[in-house]
Amino acid sequence: MTEQFKQSQWHADPDYFLRKLASAIPGLLCAYWLSADGESHRYLLISEQVQNVLGLDPAALRESADLMFDAVHPDDLAGLNASVAESARALAPWRYQARLKLRAGHYEWFEAHSKPERQADGSTVWYGQLHNIQHYKDLEITLRESEAESAFQANFQKLIARLSTEFINLGFGSIDECISELLRAIGAFFEVDRAYLYEFSPDYCVMDNTHEWCSSGVPSLIDSQRDVPTDGFDWWRGKIDEMVSGNRVIFVEATERIPAGPERTLLEQQGVSSMFCVPVRVRGLVTGFFGVDSLRKRAWREDQADLLIIVSGLLSGALERHRLESELLNQSIRDPLTALHNRRYLMPRLNEMLSRANRHREHFTLAMFDLDRFKHINDSNGHLGGDFCLRTFADILLEQTRETDVVARFGGEEFVVAFSGVSQADVRDTVSRIIRAVRSHNFVFENSVLPLTVSAGIAAIGELDDIPATPDPLIRLADDRLYCAKQAGRDCLVDASGVSRI
Repeated sequence: MTEQFKQSQWHADPDYFLRKLASAIPGLLCAYWLSADGESHRYLLISEQVQNVLGLDPAALRESADLMFDAVHPDDLAGLNASVAESARALAPWRYQARLKLRAGHYEWFEAHSKPERQADGSTVWYGQLHNIQHYKDLEITLRESEAESAFQANFQKLIARLSTEFINLGFGSIDECISELLRAIGAFFEVDRAYLYEFSPDYCVMDNTHEWCSSGVPSLIDSQRDVPTDGFDWWRGKIDEMVSGNRVIFVEATERIPAGPERTLLEQQGVSSMFCVPVRVRGLVTGFFGVDSLRKRAWREDQADLLIIVSGLLSGALERHRLESELLNQSIRDPLTALHNRRYLMPRLNEMLSRANRHREHFTLAMFDLDRFKHINDSNGHLGGDFCLRTFADILLEQTRETDVVARFGGEEFVVAFSGVSQADVRDTVSRIIRAVRSHNFVFENSVLPLTVSAGIAAIGELDDIPATPDPLIRLADDRLYCAKQAGRDCLVDASGVSRI
């Protein structure tokens, strides 16, 4: 009976077993026909499950393959048509991946494998199959994302290691260049539009943009962000408190979510769409913040804050080390009593002036001062009284000279001022003002007025026959003239023109 059923089924429908076989095979078996002129095409055979998978009628596909090609994702259609044409031309096996629209309405990836065969009339038939490869595509995407994440983390670690090395090896005075390079590197790495560093005043009432990097075409804001008072920025003051007290990272995902106020208005004027601000700590205190801006809406990484905290920690360590080194260096080149520079600082500066004088004929002048009868003041009022006079005279020197002048305590009660870029006549006038200022100042120590005057000797580099290899000859000339001023009765100056009483 069974054998009779099989034979009758086979005679009634010769394709019965072929369809049964096709339905048991994963994917879609098909025979695709393309006319010689490429104007018409259809499926001579296609698995019945095309109805369940793609929602396409097999009978309609046997009339025309247009419905199948309509199901191809628009972005994949041109490449698919080109590959079919090339396979027909070369009679090469056809293999292609494209997205097809499923019956459920979404697209998934399929791969086609088929072998072409030329027909007597010039048409071409491909025998092969289509199978769903979405699972492999998902796995490929996952692996690619994993590889990309691994590469990102590796590149970030390399970047941090490189910047750390630069900070470790930086010489004194090069901190600004290292910070600028860090901002540039971090800004480019995270593809932001600005990266910057702000410093707070001790009371957090003022913030100062000290360093900034901007991507190409993005306007700089640093000039407008100098010594900015935080008064009136209530929302931002609250964020500062969060950074200071809670070491919080401030993330503004979208500026339009900031409460209406001056902060939102300012950020909108600056074109900022979103931003991160990370506190920077030095010696345990928040001294400022490091931040990045984006001028466009973007999707930030979920661990963006953590990554920026690493950068902030690098900045904090570098700034703390730099501040410590600055303090140590400052202590080594400054006189602890008067806070003026000492001889250790003075001599290299004089050597630099000699070098410029030798190369560029830049003249400079040296004035040496000595407090008159200072030993008597020490003997009469003790060393505390003498220290008071030294500190007060140092203040007078700083008041009467320019920031560009080098003012130093040479030793004991002797002081030196090196003037550059000024005429000898102007130096003479400045020294005269200093002598008059000392003479007219009331040096009151423990209710006693100390009668203090000062003598000065002036020597210009142009007075020497040749520019010496060291500052010693010029110092010696100024010292000799100071001695002459003492011999002339004190409270006066001596220069190339002789004694001058003011």
